[in-house]
Amino acid sequence: MPLWRPSRLPERARMPSLLTRVKSKMSIFAHRKARGMLDGEYGSVFKGRSLDFDDLRAYIPGDEVRDIDWKASARHGSPLIRRYFAVRRQTVLLVTDTGRNMAASSLGGEEKKDVAVMALGVVGYLAQRHGDVVGLVCGDGTSTRSLPAKAGEAHLERLLREVNDATALTSPRSSIGEQLSYVARNFSQRMLLFVVADELAPDPGMERMLRRLRAQHEVLWLTVRDAQLAGSNAAGSNAAGSGSDAAGTHTAGTQGAATGPAVRYDVADGMLLPGRLAASEAIIRAYAAAQEQRDAAREAVLRRLGIAHVHAGSSHDVMPAVFTLLERHRRGK
Repeated sequence: MPLWRPSRLPERARMPSLLTRVKSKMSIFAHRKARGMLDGEYGSVFKGRSLDFDDLRAYIPGDEVRDIDWKASARHGSPLIRRYFAVRRQTVLLVTDTGRNMAASSLGGEEKKDVAVMALGVVGYLAQRHGDVVGLVCGDGTSTRSLPAKAGEAHLERLLREVNDATALTSPRSSIGEQLSYVARNFSQRMLLFVVADELAPDPGMERMLRRLRAQHEVLWLTVRDAQLAGSNAAGSNAAGSGSDAAGTHTAGTQGAATGPAVRYDVADGMLLPGRLAASEAIIRAYAAAQEQRDAAREAVLRRLGIAHVHAGSSHDVMPAVFTLLERHRRGK
């Protein structure tokens, strides 16, 4: 008589579904804001707009100003509007960083990749509900990977799992610019780009890249907030955390001595910041000033380019942040 043995499922099959976690969070959010409103905001992103360029026609009062082709208008001597082929199914491209910076802690204490996965999952799931296809571009400072756009929840789960599994403190350095450059080189079809990154400070080269992408695609941007590097919360906690200085480095915490505050280290280069130093009033002021400057620079660049942008410090912030992001994009703010 054969002995019964418990089945041995593959490790990936035993993992809890990331998409199930996303849908659960959306269900909770629906008690505070009607899910229909969120679906409506997503649907309004492409309302009356399609994605494949057709031709130009004369501007008529009431047309969207953002549809004006300014270069063609200058040559023609009067405003011209870009027209597009009607496309039934839109393409949403999720773009994110899976370098080691995203393995450090967020403002809410989770790993930043958990916040990123939640945000990518929410937008991806909204796209699926509207019949759109979803693809992924992710990577770090040394390589970029692309998964083709497809429909279906199983496909979206695969995309989320790719991001989750690729992000670790042992991953290569982060560089969202590499992923954006990859998109610019390899995707000519107009689509919706949803970018999730940490607190980068765009330089002139990054601004040029974003300007190029904005001219070709619809772009939405969500920044995952770093944990505080300096201050009582950072210095007194033994939980892993992260922060950014004016140069955009990121840190994570380690267990401190039993009698002292935690030691922080930079996940990019391993530099240490003792907890007692992080509690210094001078360090706290310098850190706050640097963070404010970095935030202002990022906001200024994205505002100039007409890219809607929001922050999320934890997975709990993601749902209202995505709602606000879609609303801002619809209103052109």
